[in-house]
Amino acid sequence: MAVQNAAREQVVSTAVREISHIATLPEITMRIIQLVEDPTSTAQDLHNIIAKDPALCTRILKVVNSAFYGLPGQIGSINRAIVLLGLNAVKNIAIAASLSKLFKGGQLTPNFSAKDLWVHSVAVAAGTKMLADRLKLGLSDEAFLAGLIHDIGIMVELQYDRNKLVEVVERCAPEPDSPAPASDFLATELQVFGATHQDFGTALCDKWKFPRSFAFVTGHHHAPLELAPETRLLTCLVHVADRLAADTTNGFRLDLPDTTISPAVFDELKLSNSDIDEVRTKLPEQLDAARTMLS
Repeated sequence: MAVQNAAREQVVSTAVREISHIATLPEITMRIIQLVEDPTSTAQDLHNIIAKDPALCTRILKVVNSAFYGLPGQIGSINRAIVLLGLNAVKNIAIAASLSKLFKGGQLTPNFSAKDLWVHSVAVAAGTKMLADRLKLGLSDEAFLAGLIHDIGIMVELQYDRNKLVEVVERCAPEPDSPAPASDFLATELQVFGATHQDFGTALCDKWKFPRSFAFVTGHHHAPLELAPETRLLTCLVHVADRLAADTTNGFRLDLPDTTISPAVFDELKLSNSDIDEVRTKLPEQLDAARTMLS
C-alpha cells in the first residue's frame, strides 16, 4: 500500500509541476490571497493592490452590482465594494474571475468539453452558496468558491495528458438514454492516470496556497465523511450541491454514478427535505445569475 501511495503521489506531483506554466493564477490574484490571509492587512491594503489592475476593478464592480449579490443601489468604487463585502469576499471574487480563464478549450470528445465542466462547476458553486445561506452558516463566499473549484483536478488532467482524459471519458461514456456513466469514473482515472481528479485537485490547491478547507473539498467531495468531523462541513455542502447540480442542470456529471444524496451527509448537515426542494427549485435561476456574473 505504501508503494502504491508513493507512486500515486509521484504521478500527481509530476502532473502539477509540468502544467505549472498553464495552471497559474495571475500574480495579482496570488498577492490578494496572501494579503487577505495576513491578519494585519486592511481594506486599504487590498484597495492599493486592486487599483493597479483596471480589468480586475471592473470585474469586481460588475460582480458586486450583479443580481447575484442583490445589494441595494449601484456601487461605483472599489473601496465601497470592499467595505460592503469584506476582504474575504473580494478575494474570492478575484479568484473566481481568474479561474474562469482556465476552463478554456473546445469539445474534447462528444462526452466532454471544458465548457460543460465550467457550467457544472458554476452550478455547484451556486448550489453550495444557497445551501450555506439556507443553513445560516455565514460562509456564502467561501461556499461559492468551494463549489467552483471542486472538480479543478479534471482541468489538471486535461492540461497534463488530454489523451488519457479522453480514454477515461470514453470508457465512462453513458449508454444511450441513460445519464449515468458506464464505468466508475474515479476507478477508471486510477487505472489510466494512476491518480484521481481528487488527488490532482488537492495538489493544485496546495500549489496555489489556498486555505486547507479548499484542499479538503477538491480531495474528498465524493466521500466527505472520510474527513475529520471538524473539517468536513464545506465538503459536505459541495457533495450535496454536486448532486443537485447534476440533477437540475446540463453539464458534466460523468463522475457521479447516481445523484442520490447520502443519508449520512444529509444528517451531518441537518438538512430537511424542504431545504433540498428549495435549492433544487431555485438553482436554475441562480445558475443564470452566477454565469452572468462570471462571464
